[in-house]
Amino acid sequence: MPGRNPLAAVITTVPAEYESMRSHLPNLRDRIAGDHGLRIEVGALPGSGWQVALAESGEFGAPFAPLVNDIVHALHPDALLFVGIAGGLEEGLRIGDVVVATRVYAFRGGKLTPEGFYARPQSWHPSHRMLQAARYALHDTPRVFFKAIAAGDVVINSQQSSLLSQLKRHYNDAAAIEMEGAGMAHAGHLTAGVETLTIRGISDVANTAKDFEIHGGAQQYAAARAAEVAVAVLRKFDPLPDQSVDEAHYGGDHIDFRGSTFFGPVAGKVTAERPHGDDVNFGRRDLNEH
Repeated sequence: MPGRNPLAAVITTVPAEYESMRSHLPNLRDRIAGDHGLRIEVGALPGSGWQVALAESGEFGAPFAPLVNDIVHALHPDALLFVGIAGGLEEGLRIGDVVVATRVYAFRGGKLTPEGFYARPQSWHPSHRMLQAARYALHDTPRVFFKAIAAGDVVINSQQSSLLSQLKRHYNDAAAIEMEGAGMAHAGHLTAGVETLTIRGISDVANTAKDFEIHGGAQQYAAARAAEVAVAVLRKFDPLPDQSVDEAHYGGDHIDFRGSTFFGPVAGKVTAERPHGDDVNFGRRDLNEH
């Protein structure tokens, strides 16, 4: 929106995640977003041009998407980040490692037959621009991994569970598992013009007992690392410039390719008057001209 600082909405689900992000945001002010009474706090992120709206939604699982929609429609953010903790699936991960999601799987979909379970996965990718900014911002940050994440409203408390075997068989590129990320990723996918990214700190892994001796309070430690990574990404990420147009100099029927990726042929007439670069202008009388 013209005349305002860019706004990033950061969504968390548990207090440790919320407080870790909040520690980076001085001078917060309260407001309510949407029709579900979700309270948020908004403040400037030091060292950047971003305003950050911080929300703690709670562990909603599947109904998570309507709350994300409330935030999007109430605040019109430029970026949407889901920041918090997750369990480690991949061998070699440690408590406090951070996974930046290259895709988010909703792993509960499938068909159970007498022959076994047939997975029917859905997955969503993050914003390409924000993912590239994250790779640049985190190039020298230790123990940060760019991997897939699996999301579903279930907790795995055994390394021998059938669900864990299913994940390793059907989603073997997933490095971490958490509960609400699919709802956020789906809502972000349905919202045009919003950059999205999921960042998860690993709070439990296969060798949990050993790591707890080193890092007492695993959730707090993992949440703090995820928040640090999110802040680093925002400080290196610039939203797209305002795309508003001066209608006095750019009227009439036209197709505008600015900021877009276009595939396929188009029928029309390219005129000599192109005040704004690579536009294809259509006068109604020209639709059948070549």
